[in-house]
Amino acid sequence: MGHHIESRHTFADLFAGCGGLSLGLMAAGWKGLFAIEKDKLAFETLRHNLIDGSGKFRYIWPEWVPKSPKTIGRFINSHYNELRKLKGKIELIAGGPPCQGFSLAGRRKKDDPRNALFRHYVKIVEAVRPKFLLLENVRGIDVEFGKKARGNRRRPGRPALPFSQKIKRTLEALGYNVYPKLVRASEFGVPQSRPRYIMIAILKEMVPREKEFNPFGQLDGIRTKFLKSKGFPTRGPISVKQAISDLEKRGKRIVECVDSPGFKQIAYTSPRTKYQRLLHGSMNGTAPNSLRMANHGSEVRKRFTNILKTCRRGVQLSKEDRERLGLKKHCTVPLDPSRPSHTLTTLPDDIVHYSEPRILSVREYARLQSFPDWYAFKGKYTTGGDRRVRECPRYTQVGNAVPPFLAECLGRLIKALAKDLNIRLTAKQARGKSACR
Repeated sequence: MGHHIESRHTFADLFAGCGGLSLGLMAAGWKGLFAIEKDKLAFETLRHNLIDGSGKFRYIWPEWVPKSPKTIGRFINSHYNELRKLKGKIELIAGGPPCQGFSLAGRRKKDDPRNALFRHYVKIVEAVRPKFLLLENVRGIDVEFGKKARGNRRRPGRPALPFSQKIKRTLEALGYNVYPKLVRASEFGVPQSRPRYIMIAILKEMVPREKEFNPFGQLDGIRTKFLKSKGFPTRGPISVKQAISDLEKRGKRIVECVDSPGFKQIAYTSPRTKYQRLLHGSMNGTAPNSLRMANHGSEVRKRFTNILKTCRRGVQLSKEDRERLGLKKHCTVPLDPSRPSHTLTTLPDDIVHYSEPRILSVREYARLQSFPDWYAFKGKYTTGGDRRVRECPRYTQVGNAVPPFLAECLGRLIKALAKDLNIRLTAKQARGKSACR
């Protein structure tokens, strides 16, 4: 494939993970050009579903981009000339770099690999010059550090800037206007609270000069239309039980796990609720993958049973509850079936099922993130020890993902912005030509 690419509604995903953000953007009508992901397990999932998959959601994928996991640094070093040829041919760069390396609190290191990630990200933005950037991160990215900034002589004693301000200033220096917003995934049909910090950046020449311009002004209307298109109520969130009740063990045959020998899974029957039917789609009762159940010992089951009987639902166990139960682990949440889930993490034993003394399956995680049942997760289920910081097994893939429903709404929003701003820009250019005659 050459460089003859239709630029309208094209995007590249630079920190793709297992593909939640890309999937949502494609569902909103965006055309994925390619994605960058360094972890081989997450890339295996991405490749299976969105690169080699036979469904309607697939990347275009130029021939010069290897279909393999790669760091963003390696990608730039090997393909910078090809990237420069894409200038003006990618409308959106999605995905933001991890930002922990830019904290002014504590010792800063020039060779911190997380700093390099941001430099590489900036280099790609400079080369491609997309009209829009979309970044998603945890809400803590916008919180100032309480500690004083060390090694910063120009601002002695001041709190260190939050990561978000570092990103904002850098993107503004590149010629973008930057607009942040804190959103909650549960407001977008995702059965999980999951507060997220969203940043949209737009090329300055695209933006009207009115001070009150706000790209998120249309988001509520787009969200309402999106929920109606899915058949969801526009008020009131999807609950945990509405999302995963068809995946309970109760009333099901238990069989050997299809993709993990030595473990069990349920024999899937059929969806029960509107949300479940939507995510199950046209699978007609075929079991989704990643249904493996944990092999809990009797002591673990006893502890989980006690938590379900005696602890408040939907929130982390209190210090008193932890002391009473003899638990050292700080983050344990028994789910409330009538409410959205607590924010999922990458550690499966942080969450206890609402009616069964067990952790959730990867598929239940995926349902609470709004992944459709056809989306199959690949690689090992869990990892431990020192491999935890180097590998991305299935629970980590899903826990780290952008919920596809949230991504779809953001994709619809940026499409609407692109249409509106392009019309304004064309009219402005036409007025400028008339004035020169």
